[in-house]
Amino acid sequence: MFQLFKRYLPKGLHGRAALILILPIVLLQLTVSIVFVQRHFEGVTEQLARGIKNEIGLMSDLLFNESIIFKEIKLLAQALEISVESHESPYKKFEQKLRFYDLTGLIVRRELLQQRAVMGVDLPDDYVVRILIQENNTSYVLSFSRERVSASNPHQLIVNMLIFGALFTLIAFIYLRNQLRPITRLAAAAEAFGLGRSVTYKPTGAIEVRAAGNAFLDMRARIERHIEQRTLLLSGVSHDLRTPLTRLRLGLAMLDHSEKEALEKDATEMQALIDEFLSFTRGQAEASTQAVRADIWSIVADVVSDARVDGARLQFDQPQEALFLDIRPLAIRRAIENLVSNGLRYANRVSLSGLMNAKALHIIVEDDGPGIPKDQMQEALKPFSRLDMARNQNQGSGVGLGLPIVADIAHAHGGQLVLSQSVKMGGLRAEFIIGLIS
Repeated sequence: MFQLFKRYLPKGLHGRAALILILPIVLLQLTVSIVFVQRHFEGVTEQLARGIKNEIGLMSDLLFNESIIFKEIKLLAQALEISVESHESPYKKFEQKLRFYDLTGLIVRRELLQQRAVMGVDLPDDYVVRILIQENNTSYVLSFSRERVSASNPHQLIVNMLIFGALFTLIAFIYLRNQLRPITRLAAAAEAFGLGRSVTYKPTGAIEVRAAGNAFLDMRARIERHIEQRTLLLSGVSHDLRTPLTRLRLGLAMLDHSEKEALEKDATEMQALIDEFLSFTRGQAEASTQAVRADIWSIVADVVSDARVDGARLQFDQPQEALFLDIRPLAIRRAIENLVSNGLRYANRVSLSGLMNAKALHIIVEDDGPGIPKDQMQEALKPFSRLDMARNQNQGSGVGLGLPIVADIAHAHGGQLVLSQSVKMGGLRAEFIIGLIS
């Protein structure tokens, strides 16, 4: 039952806070109203109605007693603050009004109708009660003040409770919203940072919220500093290795040795490794730049155009409508280029497609190549991982940084790179996911 009821509860922080605030107030007002009306107003009304009922019984006995003069009865009625008028029954109709919001009217009518001679009770307003008494063909109308049978304006209690309850609830909700705003701002800053965007954030609010905000800022600064240091380290090492490697290749070119070819091959692999290092660091630098609004389908179309292959090998049906997102265009371009070149290296046909939902954009690259075994797909996302058994080395191979670069760029955009088996083409399916801020 709790799980079933939980499905209908608010999901957001403001909605749950409002429910915690409003629900007890509403239940308290309902409880107080029911108890107070039943125990106080109903009890007081019954006692007052019983008192006036005895006076009505006395008046009816006197009015229907032929031996007593009507003038004397009117003097007694005046002393009892009751007005007496003759009623031409049954030719004159007696209306019995009762307003739907008259809380005590039902009790007054119920008590007075228990008197034998009372044939009708009219409660037209909050000021007067009219009673029809009848015996044989003689009838009279007795009128007296409503204050004698019920507390004055009992509905005003409910009205005041509703008005002031709503007013104070509104004031409390405004204050509560101001207290929750720093939490929502912290959540928005954390979500943006998870999507690779560093937004301006200043801790505000209660002490605990400020502490959480300062901890988030420290964590964000450490992560950004770590990424920057790693990028600078890799870039510096790769750049410094190029000069001695160039001298080494120049020296090899001047040698006349039987192992010269093997040494030149090693030097070429070292050059490729350094180039991959530099490409990796460029990808890191591009992923840390400020996001701008750009048409992502235009970027994908440019990558396909620059691939310079016939449409039979590389297929991409560009959507007619542009899709503008806050992205890092150079990083996105590098990621798509890596996926496309990876597919063209090991497969005959490569297909690009897009799928978008409320939370993310999925750019899917599929090929008909040999693919990657399921137990090695996570290994393929690690730097310097070379799946020699899974790919055909005769087609050329990198040093294992292509897919990790794509994965880092996806993480910098709040997404991920998911590898799986292509059902449509039979090869590798690479799903490049870009997260969207809700």
